[in-house]
Amino acid sequence: MPIAKKIAAALGVDNYNVLQNNGKLAHQEVPHVHFHVIPKPNEHEGLTIGWPATKADPEKLKELASRLKL
Repeated sequence: MPIAKKIAAALGVDNYNVLQNNGKLAHQEVPHVHFHVIPKPNEHEGLTIGWPATKADPEKLKELASRLKL
């Protein structure tokens, strides 16, 4: 069983987020890769998503896919 699932099971939650931050502006506090397992026991607790949603420009996505050779 993956470690995130083991943590969630130990906490008694079925729902959880796995978060990894990259860089100071992205709220990375320590200079190494690590992951946060954030229980989401209900609609009001745990990680909330608060950034403004915008639609991606299809042409920019095609350009990015081309650069990634997808």
